[in-house]
Amino acid sequence: MTKTTFTFASGAGSQLSGHLEPPEGTPRGWAIFAHCFTCGKDSRAAVYISRALSRAGIGVLRFDFAGTGIGGGTGEPVSFASDVADIRAAAMAMAAAGMSPSLLVGHSLGGTAVIVAAGELPEVAAVATIGAPADLKHILRVFQPSDLDTIASDGEATVEIAGRPFRIRRSFLEAIEGIDVEKAIATLGRPLLVMHSPLDQVVSIDHASRIFVASKHPKSFISLDTADHLLTDVADANYASAMVAAWASRFLPPLTGDLPQVEVAQGVVATETLEGTFRLKIRSGKHALFADEPASVGGLGTGLSPYELVSAGLAACTVMTMRLYANRKGFPLERASTTVHHEKVPDMMPPDRFNRTIVLDGPLSDDQRARILAIADRCPVDLSLIRGSDVQTELSRASQAAEATKLA
Repeated sequence: MTKTTFTFASGAGSQLSGHLEPPEGTPRGWAIFAHCFTCGKDSRAAVYISRALSRAGIGVLRFDFAGTGIGGGTGEPVSFASDVADIRAAAMAMAAAGMSPSLLVGHSLGGTAVIVAAGELPEVAAVATIGAPADLKHILRVFQPSDLDTIASDGEATVEIAGRPFRIRRSFLEAIEGIDVEKAIATLGRPLLVMHSPLDQVVSIDHASRIFVASKHPKSFISLDTADHLLTDVADANYASAMVAAWASRFLPPLTGDLPQVEVAQGVVATETLEGTFRLKIRSGKHALFADEPASVGGLGTGLSPYELVSAGLAACTVMTMRLYANRKGFPLERASTTVHHEKVPDMMPPDRFNRTIVLDGPLSDDQRARILAIADRCPVDLSLIRGSDVQTELSRASQAAEATKLA
């Protein structure tokens, strides 16, 4: 994905720099991702979810809160209030740049922060949280008793959490007592997605229950099953990413603009040839081909298997989309090819994975190759596979009439 640097003034006035991941074509919306307490904008959850939203047509800004000392504001004390202020400042800066965010996504404490921040951001249409706490008192678990004593007596202390130093002031601890998160949830007034793992050892699942009960409809809950709090497993991060993207699409406008589209094909008819167990003749308009299964599973091996046909659709759509994009941009793409392999991955949900290898021939620059590769993730078949599709089934009236004739 092509990403750009986006700089803005934090709530405290210091300069913060984040990554902006815009989608190719006209965006259907913009989002802000708020990272967890000890994470940053480049955590696995932040990167995967931002890229999934970008593929779905939603541009994303992910940045480091000032108190992390990563992306600006070095040395500033940690403050939940400043995190909320940073989200609002980011939203204002994006709106000023013509990218007003309509979606907020937050991980862990970032999830709590987006709930509170959304209360003063009327343009936000939906909020999603991942492993978020229902109150701020649970944060005290990450401090040693001696750290709390030092903060209480001296008013401030530098505390090492997850291998990084954080400046903590007494006001941070006092604010924990004064913020009613569940009240903010109850008055949110936006669609809310709550995602949480029942095995989360950092923020227990009861926090998800409290958030869900406190929120008003429309609200949704998705279990992250065996995931850990930080989504360190790639499969868990991928699953969470796909769920957020699919959920958010319900509350944002449909994709429009200059995204390359391949013309919708005519209906496809698959009919048994009665040669072997699986051999079919597939027709669509004037075109025909055969489908079959390998001899190893009882077929004749005379055509593509069903999953090979799906892979062929993805491969063809990928090449066509890249060609349309390259031609429109005037890129010197001489030839493109795509190889797709399908596999079932144990313990991954959904278990289907399509591995795609792309070859681009021609005197293309590195930037042109990167942009063509990025648009491959936006081909219509790719988007259909990622988002999921609705399949309606009915019995043909001709079939029903023929059966009635037999029974007469």
